[in-house]
This record gives sequence, structure tokens and C-alpha cells, in this order.
Amino acid sequence: MRATLATLLLTAGLLTATPAVNAAAQADHPLTQQALDQYLPHAGPGAAVLAGDENGPWTVTSGSATSPASRPIAPQDHFRAASQTKTFTSVMVLQLVDEGLVELDAPIETYLPGVVAGNGYDGNAISVRQILNHTSGIARDPRNPAANADGGYDLAELVRSGLTQAPLFPPGTDFAYSNVGYQTLGLLVERLTGQTYQQAVTARIITPLGLDDTSYPSSGDRTLAEPFLRGYLGGRLGPVFFWYDNTFSLEPTLIGSAGAMNSTMPDLVTLHQALAAGDLVSPASLAQMRQTSAHQPDYGLGLMSWELSCGGTAWGHPGDLTTGHTSVTMVTDDGRFASLVTNTFVNNTAEPTRGDVIDAALCES
Repeated sequence: MRATLATLLLTAGLLTATPAVNAAAQADHPLTQQALDQYLPHAGPGAAVLAGDENGPWTVTSGSATSPASRPIAPQDHFRAASQTKTFTSVMVLQLVDEGLVELDAPIETYLPGVVAGNGYDGNAISVRQILNHTSGIARDPRNPAANADGGYDLAELVRSGLTQAPLFPPGTDFAYSNVGYQTLGLLVERLTGQTYQQAVTARIITPLGLDDTSYPSSGDRTLAEPFLRGYLGGRLGPVFFWYDNTFSLEPTLIGSAGAMNSTMPDLVTLHQALAAGDLVSPASLAQMRQTSAHQPDYGLGLMSWELSCGGTAWGHPGDLTTGHTSVTMVTDDGRFASLVTNTFVNNTAEPTRGDVIDAALCES
């Protein structure tokens, strides 16, 4: 405890009591600014929202992108998109469905023979759909995977190590979020395309959409492109909150196709708008992605639905990573969009939640 406190005191910055305010946005979008300012005390040193509609984007910020120095988080800041990666993975699987290479209700054994097997797993009893909507019962995270010489991890090794843990429940009987499941789907993409995940996501999504600020990291690469948003963790000493930089603490390929993407708020908005517009998958496949399960009525296939206080439904995905990045991007079919990022790993049960901030932004648009 004393060693941890010493590290905090040596490397941390002080969180100021009054967040920085974007004056123009405060005037134009007061409800979003208020929600973001109220969100900040249980978020990071800073937080920002990029939102808008067919009339164009706008941004509100609160707090600071860096600690102890002060500057607002900017839309061009790169950060770790964490589980927003799952939408990229799901899109590629549904593209393979559109190409006639995958059937959603076929067993994973059909495409990855012998991979999901043993220790209580039966790949013939687990469908591709169940992995996509987290009803497969596959364990949540890898356990002690073996790293490559460069410190990175292969998807096959992540899946192997994850399946050393017993199933959480029989397939199709419950919901449990599974990173190993989405790493299995990444392995499926690699096997059927003959490309690495990095090559496939670049060729199928990043390049066609012009996502110049989005990338899947190479094995052993912990960098973020400039400008980037530093991630912080922290601790409280009496009334004072200290932050320490945790941006490069985690090897991204340890999360792999479940959470390793690096991106920006504008690029993530572009992804979700293109998906909603039918530019990435067929209308039939988009309908499948939006089909939620009885066990988790707000989660489809790599997409979440949020009912808005002003009426209507938004679709997107959140992302959380212990490097110190928490984010979410949501869009509506009538052209509204909102993306939120904060520079710490957030307890998302505290109110107002990120969902409350996104709701304010989409409704104020």
C-alpha cells in the first residue's frame, strides 16, 4: 500500500475541483455539458463528447486530457477503443455470412474443427450466433496465455488458454460477456479469409471506410499514434485525487479481436454510421446484428441497443480497458450520433452513467 501510494504521489497530477468548460458548447448544448460535467467526478481527469446529426458535428469537453497539465480532449485524439473492437469483429463475421462462408446457427466446429473442445466444451453444441451474442457459455478471459518472443499474443493461443477454464453454463441458457468468445471469432475470420486479423480488418473495414485514424496493433506494439489520449488510473488520499499514467501498461494483443483496436471518436462514428446505412453488411445481416437475445434484451451480435429518453433507439457499443480508457459510440437511424471518451477505467454503475451522457447528446441533437 505504501509503495503504491508513493508511486501515486511521484507520478500523479491533482484533479481540480472545477472542470474546464467549452463556452460555446455550454451555450449551444447545455444539457450535454451539464451531464458531462456531472459524469466527470467518477470519470477520468477529462471527458469529451463528439455528437451531431445531418447538420454537422459538435463537441463538448470537461476536465483535461492530461494530468497535471491541462488541455481539453480533442476529437482527433487516438485512444484504445477496447470492446468497441467487438463491432469490427462482428461486422467481419456477418460479411462472411453475406459471402455464403458462414451460417449463424451452424456450430463453431464446422469452421474451427477441434478448437472449441475438451474441458466441458463441445463445438458441435455452440453456434456462431451464440458466440456473437455472448450466450455460448465460453469463459470470459484468457488465463495465462503464452506470449510470443516480441511480447504479443496470437489469437489461437488466447483461445486455447481461455478454454482451459470450464464453461460458465450450457450453450444458449444464459448471458455472460466473453472476450474469449470474440477471440474465437477473430480466429474464425483468420481461418476463413486466410489473412491475419489485422490484414482482414484493414482490408474489409478500415480502408473501405477511410478510417485513417484506426488500426489494429501489430504483435508487441503498445504505441498510439499522435496525438493520443493518455489513460490514467488513480487513488484517493483524503479529499485529493491523484492520477498516474497507465497508457502503455497493457499489451493490446492480449485482448486481440475482443478489444485491441486503436481509434478516434470521428472514426468510430463513421464505422457505426456506415453500418447503420447498409454500407458494410446486407440489410438481412444488419437485422441479425440487431436481433437481441431473451437472456440480454439490449445486446445483439456485437451491437447494443439503448432506448432514448426522447424516444427512439440508438445502436452501438461501449469499450473499457484498464489502460485507462472508457468509451462508447452510439448512432440512430435518423442520422444522430454521439461518441464519448474519458481517460480512465470507469465504474459504469455510478450515476450519471455514460449512457446518461450519450442520451443527453443524442436527444439534444
